[in-house]
Amino acid sequence: MEQTNNYIDSNKDKFLQELIELLKIPSISADPMYAQNLLDCADAIAKNLVESGIENVEVLETKGYPVVYGEKIIDNSLPTILIYGHYDVQPPDPINLWESDPFEPTIKNTEIHPDGALFARGSADDKGQFFMHVKAVEAMINTNSLYCNVKFLIEGEEEVGSENLEDFLIEHKDKLKNDIILISDTSVLSMENPTLTTGLRGLSYLEVEVEGANRDLHSGLYGGAVPNPINILCDMIASLHDKNENVTVKDFYDKVSAITSEELKEMQKLPFDLEEYKNAIGLNDITGERGYSTLERTTIRPSLDVNGIWGGYMGEGAKTVIPSKAYAKISMRLVPNQNPNEITKLFSEHFKSIAPASIKVNVKAFHGGKPYVLPCTDKGYISAKKAMEKTFEKEVLPLRGGGSIPIVSTFEEILGTKSVLMGFGLDSDALHSPNEHFGLKNFYLGIKTIPYFFKYYSESN
Repeated sequence: MEQTNNYIDSNKDKFLQELIELLKIPSISADPMYAQNLLDCADAIAKNLVESGIENVEVLETKGYPVVYGEKIIDNSLPTILIYGHYDVQPPDPINLWESDPFEPTIKNTEIHPDGALFARGSADDKGQFFMHVKAVEAMINTNSLYCNVKFLIEGEEEVGSENLEDFLIEHKDKLKNDIILISDTSVLSMENPTLTTGLRGLSYLEVEVEGANRDLHSGLYGGAVPNPINILCDMIASLHDKNENVTVKDFYDKVSAITSEELKEMQKLPFDLEEYKNAIGLNDITGERGYSTLERTTIRPSLDVNGIWGGYMGEGAKTVIPSKAYAKISMRLVPNQNPNEITKLFSEHFKSIAPASIKVNVKAFHGGKPYVLPCTDKGYISAKKAMEKTFEKEVLPLRGGGSIPIVSTFEEILGTKSVLMGFGLDSDALHSPNEHFGLKNFYLGIKTIPYFFKYYSESN
């Protein structure tokens, strides 16, 4: 392992420059205007895989953006690790809140990252994190220390729900056969208190439309006499939580699965600083479901949030209208045993039931995903914990993630293998927000940790 670490140390500048070039490509999957950029990004990744020593590299078509595949099979008797990542990124909007161009990567020192952080869209989610694996495998190949077979699956539609990946998995099931899937698209609690993600919340994401009159109306001629969709929508949304911040959707909590007492005990060991948490996001106080801590609310409990709301006139100056329609986007994060299709149906029925007779309601479902749990007894988890403790030189505790990676549960259903969620980002890295960044220390530490995972996982088989 010493040779591998030496290779990584001597190639740090090269690795960083290669990542910077990848981050310059605006691979925004939500906007069709960037379609060619996504294709260019896939080609750039394939080229880097080949240069890193990966074999049988292919850019494979889907009904949407392509999947980049590559492998290094050294011995069929050894276990095979499938590495998953995604090369698409979120839109950078609002652009005016970025301190530097989101696609001109910039290194800055911050209070949390005194050794420097790379500011760019996709730096932490997920180009910087999956690229750690490419470079770790390169280091192992070049030092003859690859302990397992490895396969890469890097997709381009994660940020829009991975809607074509399930068909891809079914079609290429034999090619993707593996013993364990390794993913870095999550975070640690802090560099001082590293954690290993043992689960993800699921997701139900939808849009609601409330319609009143057949056209926008003059607020002087009609105000006070006709239903105002914006007013009504606000009332309906306000009713989705009670005074204890419980979600009021009928049967929403019926199938919620509680975590084990052992897992809760491990979670309570984490030194969560509420004041630091509030200060980091500029809040004087926090809120949430009564009876649960902030950490529990964001990991092991389900939630419902409005992600956007609009309607009527929003241009410059005044236009006094009662709008014909109002809209909102709503996401619900789900925990084990909550099925996204069932929750979407429950929400739709509930939302329509609370609407006054004066308006019409339409609910449109977008993408969703099932929750996921990795048992702490799984040898993939044990190998990852040992690997992280080797490089962090600290105890690594389990922690469920609050976010969603919908494809993880699909991997288990189709490929029949568990996923290890060994992320190296921080929640403060502004994922999906302006000024997204990834610490250089985190990047290099990840590259050094991954070979230890390969080593320990090989020894466990």
